[in-house]
This record gives sequence, structure tokens and C-alpha cells, in this order.
Amino acid sequence: TRVEGQILEQVLVKVNGEIITKTELEARQIAALRQKNPNFRPDNDQVLQKALAEVTPGIIVDAVDEMLMVQRGKELGYTMTADRFNSIVENIKKENKIESDEALQAALKQEGMTMADLRRQLERTMLVQQVQQTEILQKLQVTDTELKAYYEARKEEFATVPQITLREITINVPTTAQGINVAQDDAAKAKAEEVRVKILAGEPFARLAADYSDSGSKANGGLVGPLSRSDLSDDLQKAIAGLKTDDVTPVLRTTRGYQIIKIEALQTSTTKTFEDARAEIADKIANEKRQGEYLKFIARLRAQ
Repeated sequence: TRVEGQILEQVLVKVNGEIITKTELEARQIAALRQKNPNFRPDNDQVLQKALAEVTPGIIVDAVDEMLMVQRGKELGYTMTADRFNSIVENIKKENKIESDEALQAALKQEGMTMADLRRQLERTMLVQQVQQTEILQKLQVTDTELKAYYEARKEEFATVPQITLREITINVPTTAQGINVAQDDAAKAKAEEVRVKILAGEPFARLAADYSDSGSKANGGLVGPLSRSDLSDDLQKAIAGLKTDDVTPVLRTTRGYQIIKIEALQTSTTKTFEDARAEIADKIANEKRQGEYLKFIARLRAQ
């Protein structure tokens, strides 16, 4: 674009009458570099040019594809109403704790944007999403045969992980620069043994945890979980192996002191039935097909 012989803006790409300018490309380049590495700080121009060379071809392709999708959305009559735009703006303000339109405009200005730029960006995003929904997602076909084949081949994806809920009482042993004092260690162990006798005598574990435990879980009666068994240390897994609900471990030595564990609840692994998993499988297969269908659709738009 020229005014009195002066170049105001350089047009890099033109698609069906719509353009991408050098300024727009630079904004996309900055966004791409930030997304790839938020802490990217090039030491010199050579490093910057190398980074730009890596991202720019993809940026150009994506920008052209976006323009084609936006143009298709306009052909189909999609528009962003004022009510829809205002609703999105209010959500943006709420999520970012922005109190007023003036504050939002100030925040946009720091990013080199105006409210008009924001509306244009949001409208383009909406048009792309609606075209994808209409032209791609709604036309994806997933057969019952595909659903069942997926389920049979990947049943483990629909299995729950065995879980365990525990209650703990921890008696810490004080440590100093010289290490652990033997007398204090013996006293902590004796206290833990005393508490375990109270548990076996029928006193409530939760109350004893609140009274004696040095762990933060004492505020919740020593309750921990539910946890996956794989989340437990190897030593703890060995200590509770073979125990059933309401069983209590012997006093266990830990790095911090002594501990008593009660099995509060055990949940075994279960597998969803095909019918329960049907909707989830349909989404998974559709997601796998979506990229292929998108590429076919974009190829048709490019050809047109």
C-alpha cells in the first residue's frame, strides 16, 4: 500500500482478495516463537533468523488455511453478533479479573491491539470453528463395527486403576545436626506402639490420629486418598500387601519416624462395558479421523 510514494504496508499473501501483510506475519511469528518457547531470548540476529526460518513456513500455510476457512464461513452466512461478542468480552474480563472496558482496552493496547482487532480475531476464530463443525465434524461417520473393533483392541483403556484409601498416624523423630538421638527414637517408637495397642483395643483410628499424629492429615482423621497403588512407595506397598479393609499394619519405620497405616477402603480394577464406553470411543475415533478429513477439506478449498 502506497501513499505519496511512501510504502505504508507490505502485502505478502493474497487469497481470493484477502491479504496477509508483513505486520500480520510478524505478529504471528512472535506468537509462534512464544508458544514454542515462552522464555526464548535470542542472543543475536543469527539465532533469531534461524528460529524464524523454522516456524515461518508453517505460519504461512496455517494463515492461508485460516483465510480459506474464514472465507468459507462468510459464504455460509456465519457472522458474530454484537451479543455474542459482548458475551465473550465479559468472559475475558471475568477470567482475567479485568474490572472495566477501559481496563480491557488498556490491556489490549499493551499487546498492540484495539477492541476492533479483538473483535476481528474472535470473529475469525468463530468462523473457523463453525466451518469445522459444519463441513467436517458433522460429516464424520463412525460405524458400529469401528466402535466395537476399537473397544476389543483397546479394552485396557477403559479399565479403572485399582485404588486404595488409607488412614495414617505418624510419630516423627526429631533430627539435629548430629543426626537422630537414640533415646528420642526409642521414645517415638514406644509411643507408636502404644497408639497401635489403643487401635487394636477398638479406639477410633480417626480420633487417635487427631490426638497423636504429626502428619498434616491429622486434621482429617489421618485420611489419605483414594490413591493408585502405583502412587505408594515400594516399602509401603510391601507393608500393606495382603491386607484387607480395616486391617492395620505393624508400626513401620519411615525416614521421618514411625507410622501406622489402616486400610480404609480398597477398590479393585473394573472395566467399562462397551455400551458405557460407546460415546467415549466415538469421540476418540472421530478425533483420529478429524485431521484427515480436515486436510481433504482444505485441499478442496485450495483447489477452488
